[in-house]
Amino acid sequence: MRIIALMNQKGGVGKTTTTVNLGAALAELGKRVCLVDLDPQAHLTINYGVEPSSDICSLYNMLVDGASFLEAVFKIDDNIALVPSSIDLAAAEVELVSVLGRETLLKKRLDAAQHDFDFILLDCPPSLGLLTLNALAVADEVIIPMQPHFLALQGVAKLLETVQLVNKRINPKLKVSGIALTMFDSQTKLSNEVVAELNSFILDALGKPLPWANARIFKSKIRRNIKLAESPSFGQHIIAYEPNSNGAADYRALAREVAAMEEEVLQPVVPVISVTMNPRIDPSKLAAARVSRSTAVRVETGETEVVAS
Repeated sequence: MRIIALMNQKGGVGKTTTTVNLGAALAELGKRVCLVDLDPQAHLTINYGVEPSSDICSLYNMLVDGASFLEAVFKIDDNIALVPSSIDLAAAEVELVSVLGRETLLKKRLDAAQHDFDFILLDCPPSLGLLTLNALAVADEVIIPMQPHFLALQGVAKLLETVQLVNKRINPKLKVSGIALTMFDSQTKLSNEVVAELNSFILDALGKPLPWANARIFKSKIRRNIKLAESPSFGQHIIAYEPNSNGAADYRALAREVAAMEEEVLQPVVPVISVTMNPRIDPSKLAAARVSRSTAVRVETGETEVVAS
């Protein structure tokens, strides 16, 4: 299972749109996806046709009232589930101010639940407050949706500082897996300049002990598409609303990239066998010569040492 936080403290960059439609595209690939709406505006919830209200069990009830994760999950279809938000969530930060360990409440609820999702996508609010910290505390990775504008670059730097802080103090497994460019226009000089700037920034981090050292800019760019803006008013994701649109094609491509990253992680590592021999020893007489390929063998003068790889 992969838990991915989609976050950017700048509003209007396509963060919720990306969460909604990436989730739908992953579900189309046969993945079991749960979407968690951490934004009090509840746009993700509305996009899936669920009316946010205090009458339903929502993320607010899970964080503040102690409801379980499974109590708050709504089944949308066979492969998609939703933990809805509500306007009450705006008060959660104040209500939880005196609660010990408030930054890890979501992690505790998820850890205690018995579920079989392949992906949990966390739609974070456009701020770096308590709700976003809860998302970062439980996530394995962060995907940053952003417009190719220079002001957006400034925001990414601050966001990465927050990720690094959470990585050091709360969640050491947290990493930035990639940047998804939204509302992209390849014909403009500005878009290409921003991509070059981002590439330079990521290359500079390569090999350093930073959470974004292995990040990538996803090859799949999300183009401007009016159908993406229309679909929420019908309570549908883009694949249900207009499956043949550019928006649907772009999010399908992004989903394939994200899913392929999982396969890269699961790829078995072939062990390297390193053998250094004293030329005076006959290799055929060594018991270590029959060792399996799953071990590394080091032969030193006068004795043989076998070290598990």
